[in-house]
Order: sequence, then structure tokens, then C-alpha cells
Amino acid sequence: MASKRDYYEVLGVSRDATQEEIKRAFRKLARQYHPDVNKDDPKAEEKFKEINEAYRVLSDPKAREQYDRFGHAAFDGADGAGPFGTGSGGFGPFGPGGFGPFEDLGDLFDIFDVFTGGRRQRSRGPVRGRDLEMEIEVEFKEAAFGAEKTVEIPRVETCPRCHGDGAEPGAPIQTCPECNGTGEVRHARATPFGQFVSVTVCPRCRGEGRFSTTPCRECRGAGRVERRRRIHVKIPAGVDNGNRIRLSGEGEAGARGGPPGDLYLYVRVRPHPFFVRDGVNVITEVPISFVQAALGDEIEVPTLDGTQKLTIPEGTQSGAEFRLRGQGIPRMGGYGRGDQIVRVRVEVPRRLTARQKELLREFARLSGEEPSGGRTFFDRVRDHFGGGRQTQ
Repeated sequence: MASKRDYYEVLGVSRDATQEEIKRAFRKLARQYHPDVNKDDPKAEEKFKEINEAYRVLSDPKAREQYDRFGHAAFDGADGAGPFGTGSGGFGPFGPGGFGPFEDLGDLFDIFDVFTGGRRQRSRGPVRGRDLEMEIEVEFKEAAFGAEKTVEIPRVETCPRCHGDGAEPGAPIQTCPECNGTGEVRHARATPFGQFVSVTVCPRCRGEGRFSTTPCRECRGAGRVERRRRIHVKIPAGVDNGNRIRLSGEGEAGARGGPPGDLYLYVRVRPHPFFVRDGVNVITEVPISFVQAALGDEIEVPTLDGTQKLTIPEGTQSGAEFRLRGQGIPRMGGYGRGDQIVRVRVEVPRRLTARQKELLREFARLSGEEPSGGRTFFDRVRDHFGGGRQTQ
């Protein structure tokens, strides 16, 4: 069986330390090693038990005197608890005999604050309203040039009848007798580490600290009501998918005179049949015939501002791109616009008349091509890699 560490060493105090120094050392170590704070450390619970055991002995003058004289042997009785109960049935700072070395409830709540980070009471001041989020869908051109839209949102607002008091107009409002105006109730419970206090919202006043025996008939005493509102929204030019628009003060109403929250609109842009967005540029794919590609032509292409003429030079290949300066998306919050990229796609006719085929064959012969029975590109590839001739 492993020997126990010296209690003074466990708490990190000298043997002549005062009770206040011992209490101060315990609070510091309890905050550091409490299992609720160190959930990922499997050794924290054992360390906390060791600290608690040392404190239970050294915080009691009689137990400390016996420990100073006999050491751990003073508490090693037949049941393992010893005369001062350092085992499971003993006393301690939260033991069954009351609050042990703590003089009053104030000391108990001081230790409770160690484990809860000092949050002992709910704020009674104004509370800001909750922010709201929703999606708004816009057309491609609306996203490019901006627009005004109307959205309908459900939200919680201050009751217009009682103005947030929760009482019928003229009815008296009194302090809640359940929580004495604090808005919360405390419950003590015993745990393996001692007695802890849990804090919950007062069920009678719903955490407000006050209530009226004549609640408002419109909000039933809540002080707030649910409403659906139509809000006009200005969509700025240049927005894109996923952009967020913030409408200050259009969220839910605050409590106890607090300011309202904000409304956040997330933009979703509908796809366009002709345009694809690439940052501030717009890409358009335009089909042309192989005659237009070979001989050149002047065509009309769609743009965000209407149609515009584009010159196709002779010998244009499929996939070639042409840039229309300043025909793209306006830069959001800046100056100027992006460009439009026109990408041409050469289309080959699927059906030809006999005359058209004859003319194409004539064109092939004049161009030195042999579309029927001659050597093709793939024939030359096979020759290059040795697939077109046999070795002896």
C-alpha cells in the first residue's frame, strides 16, 4: 500500500501556517484540480480527493493537533476512517455535521464560486435581443446591379399592451416572494466531493425577479409577443452566393429595456441560363458554325446590359476566348466592373445533304486531306510507336 503524502506538503503550506493560509491554499488547489474543470485529466479526481482529505484534517484545530503529534497514524482506525473521520463516513468542509470549518453560508458560497468561476447571480440589467438569420434568394442580375426586396420574418417583439412589464396596464408589480427578487433559486445537494449548490431560474417569475398578479392578457405576462413583419431590404450591387447582409435592430426585442438584436440575411443567387460568375467576371459560352470559325464573322452576344457585337476573326478555334472590358459584375463597395469572357464553341453539323458532303470532300482534296481510305492522324501515331509495321 502506497504511503500517504504529508498533508502540509499536499496543500503546499508550512507546519506553522495559519487557518486563513490553509483555507487560501485549499481554495487555490481546489480551483486548479477540481474534476469538473479537468475532465480530460484522469488523475485530477484523485488529486482533488487528496487535497480535500488534507484540508479536512488541517482545517480542524483538534484534528490538526492530533496529526501534528502522531501523523497519519492518528487517523488509521480499524475501519480506515480513524477517530477524525478521514474515511467515507467522516466530516469535512461539506460534511453532514453542517458546514465544518466554514463560519457561515457566505464561506460555503465562496467555495461554490471557486467551482463556478465566480458567477453567483444572474444579471438583472438590460439584455440584448437575439439575432435572427434567414436566407434571401435573388436573381443573377439583381445580385449584379442591386435591388430592393421585401422579406417576411417571424420574430419576438416587446408587447405593445404592457410595454414589456408583463402586467395589465395599471396593475401593480411586486417583488417575487419565491426568489426575493433575484430571479433565481438555489438548491443544495450532497456529492462525493461535498455539498454543492445549484442555481436555477425562478419558476414563478421566470427569472425576472418580479411579477404581477394580473398578467397582461396579450402576452400572458411574458412581456413579449411573436409577430410576423415585412421588412424592406436593399440588396447592394455585386453581392454573391453566401454573402451576408446585416440589418441592425431588426432582430428580436431585448429584455428589461435591452436593445433589439440584428437580422442577418444570407444571399443565394439563382443560376442564369447564359452567364456564369467568376469573381467579378462573367463567363458566357457562345456557339458558332465551323464556317464562321473558318471565315470569320460578326456576331451578337448577350451581356448583362443587353446584346453587343463581337468580331470573330478567321481561323478561330473552338474554346477560344474573347474579353469584353467592363461588362462584368460591379465591384462591391468599390469602383468599376469586371469583364465578360466570351468563350466560343464550334458546332459541327449533325446532318449534311449530298451536295454539302460533296463540297466538303472537294475541300478536303484541295486541302491535301484524305478523309476516306487515306492515312489519318492515328495511322501516323501507330507508325511512330511501331504499331503500324511488323518486324521480321
